[in-house]
Amino acid sequence: MFRFSPVLNPQQRQKLDPSDDHLFYDFPRFVTHVDEGFIQRLTQLYRERLTPGGKILDLMSSWVSHLPPEMEFSEVVGHGMNQEELSRNPRLTRYFTQNLNQVQKLPLEDNYFDAVLNTVSVQYLQYPELVFQEIHRILKPGGIVIVSFSNRMFYQKAIEAWRDGTEQTRIQLVKCYLQSVPGFSKPEVIIHKNLSVNPVLALMGLGTSDPFYAVLAQKMAS
Repeated sequence: MFRFSPVLNPQQRQKLDPSDDHLFYDFPRFVTHVDEGFIQRLTQLYRERLTPGGKILDLMSSWVSHLPPEMEFSEVVGHGMNQEELSRNPRLTRYFTQNLNQVQKLPLEDNYFDAVLNTVSVQYLQYPELVFQEIHRILKPGGIVIVSFSNRMFYQKAIEAWRDGTEQTRIQLVKCYLQSVPGFSKPEVIIHKNLSVNPVLALMGLGTSDPFYAVLAQKMAS
């Protein structure tokens, strides 16, 4: 199955809920899965790293893409599991649905996109090595991939390697996904943690915001 050394073993790919993902995502969820502080940091990162007028793939998207409202792109393609959510996303010029845990091959052209974005979803990929291989294929040389995540998840649908990991090992995991595919630059990691100014509340898990993690890499010219 693999044309390279896999990052995960079969056990690490397992989910607590092994039922068909289509059943889980069959009904739309018009909510955000991270807090406003995370969203603001992500939008600012996109503002700094994306090129206006470029072609964007929002992989594992939903009804919102968190792109800077003042930035225009020539095309924003959305992928996800729920058609109703994707149809409500005002930034998408077109979209398609596909279960990446069943079919990793993307119906998209080689060397087409300037950026591929993945927001708070990487933890659900059972074959991330193959998905990142596809990301590399569809990116233009010099194109960027931005994978962002926090500490939230649908626990029953996250793979074991993610569920059982720490926040630091999850960063390493995403770096390994990128490094498993020849042709990506050395991954860059961005971390923001906003702790409560009240140490007592912080110890109770209150008054804190979602931690922000992003791992970025570029497709190198061949």
